[in-house]
Amino acid sequence: MRIAMWSGPRNLSTAMMYAFGARSDCAVTDEPFYAAYLTKTGLPHPMREQIIASQPTDPELVAAHLLGPVPGGKAHFYQKHMTQHMIPGIPRDWMSDVVNVFLIRHPARVAASFSAKYENPTLAEIGFIQQQELYQTLTSAGAAPVVIDSSDIRRDPETMLRRLCAAIGLEWDDAMLSWPAGGHASDGVWAAHWYGAAHRSTGFAPAEGPLPDLDGPAAGLASDAMPAYDALRAVAI
Repeated sequence: MRIAMWSGPRNLSTAMMYAFGARSDCAVTDEPFYAAYLTKTGLPHPMREQIIASQPTDPELVAAHLLGPVPGGKAHFYQKHMTQHMIPGIPRDWMSDVVNVFLIRHPARVAASFSAKYENPTLAEIGFIQQQELYQTLTSAGAAPVVIDSSDIRRDPETMLRRLCAAIGLEWDDAMLSWPAGGHASDGVWAAHWYGAAHRSTGFAPAEGPLPDLDGPAAGLASDAMPAYDALRAVAI
Protein backbone atom coordinates (compact mmCIF):
# COMPACT_ATOMS: atom_id res chain seq x y z
CA MET A 1 0.00 0.00 0.00
CA ARG A 2 1.18 3.52 -0.86
CA ILE A 3 -0.20 6.17 1.50
CA ALA A 4 0.03 9.85 0.58
CA MET A 5 -0.53 11.98 3.69
CA TRP A 6 -1.44 15.56 2.80
CA SER A 7 -1.06 18.41 5.26
CA GLY A 8 0.27 21.91 5.61
CA PRO A 9 3.19 22.85 7.85
CA ARG A 10 3.16 22.54 11.66
CA ASN A 11 0.43 19.94 11.53
CA LEU A 12 1.61 16.82 13.39
CA SER A 13 2.91 15.59 10.03
CA THR A 14 6.37 14.65 11.29
CA ALA A 15 4.98 12.70 14.25
CA MET A 16 2.66 10.85 11.87
CA MET A 17 5.63 9.99 9.65
CA TYR A 18 7.45 8.66 12.71
CA ALA A 19 4.38 6.60 13.69
CA PHE A 20 4.25 4.89 10.31
CA GLY A 21 8.05 4.67 10.18
CA ALA A 22 7.98 2.72 13.45
CA ARG A 23 6.19 -0.12 11.65
CA SER A 24 8.57 -2.82 10.45
CA ASP A 25 6.55 -3.19 7.23
CA CYS A 26 6.55 0.49 6.20
CA ALA A 27 9.05 2.72 4.39
CA VAL A 28 8.62 6.50 4.64
CA THR A 29 9.62 9.53 2.60
CA ASP A 30 9.71 13.12 3.84
CA GLU A 31 8.28 15.88 1.61
CA PRO A 32 9.74 14.54 -1.65
CA PHE A 33 8.57 17.53 -3.74
CA TYR A 34 10.20 20.15 -1.47
CA ALA A 35 13.30 20.75 -3.63
CA ALA A 36 11.21 20.91 -6.82
CA TYR A 37 8.87 23.41 -5.13
CA LEU A 38 11.71 25.66 -4.03
CA THR A 39 13.32 25.48 -7.45
CA LYS A 40 10.10 26.50 -9.21
CA THR A 41 9.07 29.24 -6.76
CA GLY A 42 12.44 30.72 -5.77
CA LEU A 43 11.16 31.12 -2.22
CA PRO A 44 13.88 31.92 0.35
CA HIS A 45 13.04 29.14 2.79
CA PRO A 46 15.42 28.30 5.65
CA MET A 47 18.16 25.95 4.39
CA ARG A 48 17.02 26.49 0.78
CA GLU A 49 20.31 25.52 -0.90
CA GLN A 50 20.80 22.43 1.27
CA ILE A 51 17.26 21.26 0.48
CA ILE A 52 17.73 21.73 -3.26
CA ALA A 53 21.00 19.80 -3.11
CA SER A 54 19.44 16.94 -1.14
CA GLN A 55 16.55 15.95 -3.44
CA PRO A 56 15.69 15.65 -7.14
CA THR A 57 14.42 18.97 -8.47
CA ASP A 58 12.61 17.34 -11.43
CA PRO A 59 9.07 16.65 -10.17
CA GLU A 60 8.51 13.96 -12.79
CA LEU A 61 11.40 11.96 -11.32
CA VAL A 62 9.89 12.40 -7.87
CA ALA A 63 6.49 11.16 -9.03
CA ALA A 64 8.10 8.12 -10.67
CA HIS A 65 9.87 7.32 -7.39
CA LEU A 66 6.59 7.52 -5.47
CA LEU A 67 5.10 4.84 -7.71
CA GLY A 68 8.30 2.83 -8.16
CA PRO A 69 9.80 0.07 -5.99
CA VAL A 70 9.14 0.62 -2.29
CA PRO A 71 12.39 1.44 -0.48
CA GLY A 72 13.81 -1.48 1.46
CA GLY A 73 11.38 -3.88 -0.16
CA LYS A 74 8.77 -3.01 2.47
CA ALA A 75 5.10 -3.85 2.02
CA HIS A 76 3.91 -0.27 2.50
CA PHE A 77 5.18 3.19 1.53
CA TYR A 78 4.14 6.20 3.62
CA GLN A 79 4.63 9.50 1.82
CA LYS A 80 4.56 12.73 3.82
CA HIS A 81 3.45 15.55 1.51
CA MET A 82 2.86 19.29 1.93
CA THR A 83 -0.18 20.55 0.02
CA GLN A 84 1.49 23.91 -0.69
CA HIS A 85 4.13 22.10 -2.74
CA MET A 86 1.53 21.11 -5.37
CA ILE A 87 1.92 24.20 -7.54
CA PRO A 88 1.50 24.27 -11.34
CA GLY A 89 4.18 22.10 -12.90
CA ILE A 90 4.11 19.50 -10.11
CA PRO A 91 2.36 16.38 -11.48
CA ARG A 92 -0.78 15.06 -9.85
CA ASP A 93 -1.70 12.12 -12.04
CA TRP A 94 0.19 9.73 -9.74
CA MET A 95 -2.26 10.54 -6.93
CA SER A 96 -4.85 8.19 -8.45
CA ASP A 97 -2.51 5.26 -7.73
CA VAL A 98 -2.09 5.87 -3.98
CA VAL A 99 -4.32 5.99 -0.91
CA ASN A 100 -4.80 9.68 -0.08
CA VAL A 101 -5.28 10.94 3.48
CA PHE A 102 -5.69 14.57 4.55
CA LEU A 103 -4.28 15.59 7.92
CA ILE A 104 -5.85 18.81 9.17
CA ARG A 105 -5.23 21.16 12.09
CA HIS A 106 -7.05 24.26 13.33
CA PRO A 107 -5.71 27.32 11.44
CA ALA A 108 -5.12 29.31 14.62
CA ARG A 109 -2.65 26.71 15.85
CA VAL A 110 -0.92 26.49 12.46
CA ALA A 111 -0.66 30.27 12.10
CA ALA A 112 0.81 30.65 15.58
CA SER A 113 3.32 27.83 15.17
CA PHE A 114 4.44 28.60 11.61
CA SER A 115 4.74 32.35 12.24
CA ALA A 116 7.15 31.59 15.08
CA LYS A 117 9.51 29.81 12.65
CA TYR A 118 8.92 31.68 9.38
CA GLU A 119 8.51 35.43 8.91
CA ASN A 120 5.29 36.80 7.41
CA PRO A 121 3.80 33.59 5.97
CA THR A 122 1.08 33.89 3.35
CA LEU A 123 -2.12 31.89 3.00
CA ALA A 124 -0.60 29.97 0.10
CA GLU A 125 2.34 28.91 2.28
CA ILE A 126 0.25 27.22 4.98
CA GLY A 127 -1.57 24.97 2.54
CA PHE A 128 -5.22 25.10 3.61
CA ILE A 129 -6.67 26.27 0.30
CA GLN A 130 -4.59 23.73 -1.63
CA GLN A 131 -5.62 21.00 0.82
CA GLN A 132 -9.30 21.59 0.19
CA GLU A 133 -8.73 21.87 -3.57
CA LEU A 134 -6.83 18.58 -3.72
CA TYR A 135 -9.57 16.89 -1.69
CA GLN A 136 -12.25 18.21 -4.02
CA THR A 137 -10.31 17.13 -7.10
CA LEU A 138 -10.01 13.58 -5.77
CA THR A 139 -13.64 13.28 -4.72
CA SER A 140 -14.82 14.71 -8.03
CA ALA A 141 -12.88 11.93 -9.75
CA GLY A 142 -14.69 9.32 -7.69
CA ALA A 143 -12.00 8.72 -5.06
CA ALA A 144 -12.74 8.49 -1.34
CA PRO A 145 -9.86 10.19 0.48
CA VAL A 146 -9.78 10.05 4.27
CA VAL A 147 -9.64 13.15 6.50
CA ILE A 148 -8.26 13.07 10.04
CA ASP A 149 -7.77 15.93 12.50
CA SER A 150 -4.48 16.19 14.37
CA SER A 151 -6.28 17.40 17.50
CA ASP A 152 -8.26 14.15 17.60
CA ILE A 153 -5.05 12.15 17.24
CA ARG A 154 -3.39 13.96 20.12
CA ARG A 155 -6.49 13.52 22.27
CA ASP A 156 -6.56 9.74 21.77
CA PRO A 157 -3.72 8.45 19.56
CA GLU A 158 -4.54 4.76 19.65
CA THR A 159 -8.25 5.15 18.92
CA MET A 160 -7.66 7.56 16.04
CA LEU A 161 -4.78 5.65 14.47
CA ARG A 162 -6.75 2.41 14.68
CA ARG A 163 -9.64 4.24 13.01
CA LEU A 164 -7.32 5.55 10.31
CA CYS A 165 -5.84 2.11 9.63
CA ALA A 166 -9.32 0.63 9.37
CA ALA A 167 -10.41 3.38 6.98
CA ILE A 168 -7.54 2.72 4.58
CA GLY A 169 -7.48 -1.07 4.95
CA LEU A 170 -4.19 -1.33 6.82
CA GLU A 171 -3.68 -3.84 9.62
CA TRP A 172 -3.18 -2.21 13.02
CA ASP A 173 0.30 -2.27 14.58
CA ASP A 174 0.96 -1.18 18.19
CA ALA A 175 4.41 0.00 17.10
CA MET A 176 2.78 3.13 15.69
CA LEU A 177 2.30 4.58 19.16
CA SER A 178 6.00 5.15 19.97
CA TRP A 179 9.37 5.67 18.32
CA PRO A 180 12.98 6.32 19.38
CA ALA A 181 14.02 9.88 20.17
CA GLY A 182 16.35 11.55 17.73
CA GLY A 183 14.36 11.46 14.51
CA HIS A 184 14.14 9.05 11.60
CA ALA A 185 16.74 8.09 9.01
CA SER A 186 14.40 9.41 6.30
CA ASP A 187 14.11 12.92 7.78
CA GLY A 188 14.66 15.67 5.26
CA VAL A 189 17.78 17.79 5.61
CA TRP A 190 15.53 20.63 6.85
CA ALA A 191 14.89 18.68 10.05
CA ALA A 192 17.69 20.69 11.69
CA HIS A 193 15.51 23.82 11.44
CA TRP A 194 12.00 22.47 11.91
CA TYR A 195 12.01 19.17 13.83
CA GLY A 196 13.41 20.05 17.26
CA ALA A 197 10.31 19.04 19.22
CA ALA A 198 9.72 15.96 17.06
CA HIS A 199 13.29 14.79 17.63
CA ARG A 200 12.80 15.03 21.39
CA SER A 201 9.57 13.05 21.23
CA THR A 202 9.06 9.33 21.68
CA GLY A 203 5.32 9.39 21.02
CA PHE A 204 2.42 11.74 20.41
CA ALA A 205 2.18 14.84 22.58
CA PRO A 206 -0.81 15.17 24.94
CA ALA A 207 -4.07 16.82 23.95
CA GLU A 208 -3.76 20.47 22.97
CA GLY A 209 -4.94 23.27 25.24
CA PRO A 210 -7.08 26.29 24.34
CA LEU A 211 -6.61 27.92 20.96
CA PRO A 212 -3.90 30.60 20.92
CA ASP A 213 -4.90 34.27 21.03
CA LEU A 214 -3.80 35.81 17.74
CA ASP A 215 -3.62 39.37 16.53
CA GLY A 216 -2.31 41.19 13.50
CA PRO A 217 -1.30 39.21 10.39
CA ALA A 218 -1.44 35.84 12.15
CA ALA A 219 -5.08 36.40 13.09
CA GLY A 220 -5.92 37.35 9.51
CA LEU A 221 -4.11 34.30 8.21
CA ALA A 222 -6.06 31.98 10.49
CA SER A 223 -9.36 33.64 9.59
CA ASP A 224 -8.73 33.29 5.87
CA ALA A 225 -7.93 29.59 6.28
CA MET A 226 -10.99 28.72 8.39
CA PRO A 227 -13.47 27.99 5.55
CA ALA A 228 -11.15 25.38 4.03
CA TYR A 229 -10.51 23.82 7.44
CA ASP A 230 -14.22 23.76 8.32
CA ALA A 231 -15.07 22.03 5.04
CA LEU A 232 -12.61 19.21 5.70
CA ARG A 233 -13.35 19.03 9.42
CA ALA A 234 -16.96 18.25 8.52
CA VAL A 235 -15.93 15.01 6.83
CA ALA A 236 -13.17 13.93 9.24
CA ILE A 237 -13.26 10.40 10.63
